Amino acid sequence: MTLFVHLTAEKNIRSVRRAGIRARSRDRDGLPGLFCLPVLPSYQLTHQWVRELKRGGRRTVTAVDFRVPDDEPVFVGHYGREHGRLPSAEAAALIAGCDDARGYEVFIPRAIGAKEIHRVRAVNQVTGWRYMPNAHGVPPCPDCLAPGEYGAARIRRAAMGPKGPVSPDWMDED
Repeated sequence: MTLFVHLTAEKNIRSVRRAGIRARSRDRDGLPGLFCLPVLPSYQLTHQWVRELKRGGRRTVTAVDFRVPDDEPVFVGHYGREHGRLPSAEAAALIAGCDDARGYEVFIPRAIGAKEIHRVRAVNQVTGWRYMPNAHGVPPCPDCLAPGEYGAARIRRAAMGPKGPVSPDWMDED
């Protein structure tokens, strides 16, 4: 049995303990399921999505550990690329074996029952990356920021040059 961790808002924990984790997320093809990561030796990699999820408005993120059979098919890949279908144990080994596993995710195309949950625990709320891995020092895309998001107006103003929009240097790289 492979141990995975799903990050959810603290307000959902009562429901998760009672009925399990619902398949509320959708993959690129619209298939319902949930996103998670295998529990790895590195706390930072296991909980890398906390700060990015908090950007979406969640106040406190909580970890839900659960087990799935080793041979259960899941989808695994980097969040910005196509995902491959592998058994859960192989997906966990693939992520664990990466030189830089930041940005990887596992998608399980079903709900997780309450009996499959191993434990619910608090996590460090400042773990992980925002916007994208290696984003430190790189300005976020002005069009990707939600209206009213903290600092979004300043970033949009900085992206507008005196003669119109300015493309940051990092966007010109091919």
